[in-house]
Amino acid sequence: RGRTDPEQRVFFALQKKSCRNKRRKSSACWCDRVRNRASKKKQKDYYSGKKKRHTLKVQIVADASTRDVLCISVGKGSQHDFKLFQESKVHFSPQIQAIADKGYQGIKKLHANSVTPIKAKRGEELSALEKIYNSVVSKCRIYIEHINRYIKRFRIFSSRYRNRRKKFALRFSLICGIYNFQHG
Repeated sequence: RGRTDPEQRVFFALQKKSCRNKRRKSSACWCDRVRNRASKKKQKDYYSGKKKRHTLKVQIVADASTRDVLCISVGKGSQHDFKLFQESKVHFSPQIQAIADKGYQGIKKLHANSVTPIKAKRGEELSALEKIYNSVVSKCRIYIEHINRYIKRFRIFSSRYRNRRKKFALRFSLICGIYNFQHG
């Protein structure tokens, strides 16, 4: 609106094009933590220093056009998002654009056609153009947050998970299957 900077006009044109392409062929990655009860066995592995609790981590890969959950991966709460992505061995086709959050900063090396928000450096703030870029990326990946909202409706994942850890992936994939069935 009223901006005449040519760099900004080119930037906005590219972002509009990438959001339109998202409708055709793109997927998004998302990670979340679910609270877990502290057990006596190997509890240090499941302790998340960020949440200050024992947690399990789930990664969801979803399709942008169909809004279907394609695959999930489960890890320990102390594991980083990108490390979970590498261990899950999820591979995208080169034509598919991967949209991810700030936890997947190294995904550009594995998949050239990927988009992540720009992280601010320590002690510095993002420029106005970088903030606009981050808001455009978040608007392109909002559908994965809606999938998260739907899955968190089930109390087993929104509150403390009290069951066995071995069955966590099975139960999460069943809930994702229910989501795919209702929205497919």
